[in-house]
Amino acid sequence: MAETSVFPEKLRRCWHPVGYAHEITNAPVAATLLGEAVVVWRTSDGRAHAMRDLCIHRGTALSLGWIADDCLVCPYHAWRFDASGACVRIPQSANAIIPAKARTPKYQCQERYGLIWVCLSDDAPAYALPEIPEFESGAWKVVNTGPFAWQSDASRQVENFTDFGHFPWVHPGLLGDPERPVVPEHSVETRGHVLHYTIVRPEAPNSDDFKVFANDVTVQPERRSRYELHLPYTIALRLGWGGAKGMVYFFASQPEMADRCRGYCIIGRNYDFDDPDSTLQEFERVIFGQDQRIVESQRPEQVPFDLADELHLKFDAVAVAYRRAMRAEGLGRPAGPSA
Repeated sequence: MAETSVFPEKLRRCWHPVGYAHEITNAPVAATLLGEAVVVWRTSDGRAHAMRDLCIHRGTALSLGWIADDCLVCPYHAWRFDASGACVRIPQSANAIIPAKARTPKYQCQERYGLIWVCLSDDAPAYALPEIPEFESGAWKVVNTGPFAWQSDASRQVENFTDFGHFPWVHPGLLGDPERPVVPEHSVETRGHVLHYTIVRPEAPNSDDFKVFANDVTVQPERRSRYELHLPYTIALRLGWGGAKGMVYFFASQPEMADRCRGYCIIGRNYDFDDPDSTLQEFERVIFGQDQRIVESQRPEQVPFDLADELHLKFDAVAVAYRRAMRAEGLGRPAGPSA
């Protein structure tokens, strides 16, 4: 796809989610990552694999095919590609030597936290995935929500997730209280590619429709939020309300195109294990739906990484730190139509 050139090259060296693991079963699945068509599939040992979604023969999408004998079969002429990307069978020329060119690029792929992650580069990934021990301890209930497909760049989706000033106005009665709109002071510490920040902020009480948070104080509750923003598009958020009960939000955005992304939000909590998953899933569907119409209206679709392009106030400390870090790490393209 032509859009690959609009993304900084270093983004290809990062891990990005391309789907929930349970979505990848016994058939190939198409995905788009950084403007490139990708096919994800599993071999019989359960391992997930990712390759370019393109047959070298006539340019057909391999994701339209099927899996046979641990090979991905092209739907057009039934050429078979193994997990390394090499063509191993051409039915029309059964006895011919298969040309070395008959292959499709294979990408690095791993499964973790219930997601399939892909790195498009052959080089070592720039950063490791965040560590979320709560999800691997077995002591927390984990719920998948989304994915949330937006017509915006992944940078806008990520920045919205960690924007504190909009809660009272976009999510009144759910995440914010319009009677308490002031954003408390907070600072951001940048360590390499990870931003660390903590904030104690006003929160709306649980609504009758969504009793999802452990804010047992029903009058003017406060949320204690500890964030790790892992560049380029992943956030680990740990929530508490002063007691033993806690939640972990793990959010990652898949940069499909310059104006298209998919967000995955995985939530763990150490309480209310018997509550149906559907309560949290519907709550996040509402929250992300409220955000979507706002973010999709933003122009440009991508966060402008030149700080002079938008106005920043003190409560925008996270956005400012994110934009600076993205540029410093070579992950944010500068402003301009050809950048």
